[in-house]
Amino acid sequence: MDLNRLVADAILASAADAVVATDRNGIIEVWNPGAERIFGHRADEALGQSLDLIIPERLRAHHWKGFRHVLATGESHYGEGDLLSVPGLRRDGQRISLEFTIVPLKDEQGQMQGIAAVMRDVTSRFEEIRSLKQKLAEAVTCSNSR
Repeated sequence: MDLNRLVADAILASAADAVVATDRNGIIEVWNPGAERIFGHRADEALGQSLDLIIPERLRAHHWKGFRHVLATGESHYGEGDLLSVPGLRRDGQRISLEFTIVPLKDEQGQMQGIAAVMRDVTSRFEEIRSLKQKLAEAVTCSNSR
């Protein structure tokens, strides 16, 4: 019994967050139940597909530039617990707000083999903050006009 493998499988299966891993070409190889819930695609629909599946079209060029940089260098500005905030795309076309961190996947020789990401849907928190900022701006405008 490989306890590490059992732990990894249990975490992937039960995590509320999306765990998505790709090969060097950005083809999805891992898609956990959290990813199914957040993005609306079943694993059998997502596996073997490009990450473009969940990236809004206008952001794809920027994403792939960063993806290629991580593959070439093995380093990311968003590793070691740092969070990146970006829009994502659900199966139904709805845009969502995501926070995520990435993990470079290296083989025994240290060569990049792919990238994994742990993503959380923060859409409701993002919308709440935007609403509060709008209310604050309105209050400031109102008090300045007195």
